[in-house]
Amino acid sequence: MKSIFLALAALAFIASPMTAHAAPKIGEAAPEFTGTDSNGNVHKLSDFKGKTVVLEWTNPQCPFVVKHYDSGNMQKLQTEYTAKDVIWLSINSSAIGKEGNQSAEEANTYMDDKKSAATARILDPTGVIGKAYEAKVTPHMYVINKEGVLVYEGAIDDNDSNKQEDIATSKNYVKAALDALAEGKPIESAQTKAYGCGVKYE
Repeated sequence: MKSIFLALAALAFIASPMTAHAAPKIGEAAPEFTGTDSNGNVHKLSDFKGKTVVLEWTNPQCPFVVKHYDSGNMQKLQTEYTAKDVIWLSINSSAIGKEGNQSAEEANTYMDDKKSAATARILDPTGVIGKAYEAKVTPHMYVINKEGVLVYEGAIDDNDSNKQEDIATSKNYVKAALDALAEGKPIESAQTKAYGCGVKYE
């Protein structure tokens, strides 16, 4: 009986898919990924070694994303920091047929309409990149330093409302992290609780 049990346990272990990646951790190398943007260009995280990288999970139909885009807050951050040679990647992990999913053409139209200053908008409908980073909501923000190390993960700011008027009195964690990096200072809040709409994985 014992040998049968062990054999069944072994088969269950073989049949179970093993974790394809470790959870991203602050202070450790950010998970490598390859993604295609809305213009058909392929990007690898390692291609940006030597530059600070921001990852922004997005869903154009999420009220919390709308808050930061309709107010111009997200675009203001993108414009400020891409001008300082920061790479800003907006990533859409909404699955085909689910809220927020966009074709390449729709993504480009959206970026143009919103005057996005992101370096690129990566389409991740299978959720491979999102799951590698354990992105849970939109917006979920990540900052990776020039050495490829994850140094910030969490919310864009400290106010989890979806009201534009609250932005002015909120502390922007992403801005604080990027400024600290540029000044060679430690990031005070390296990990916070992200807020927003759940990522619409397949």
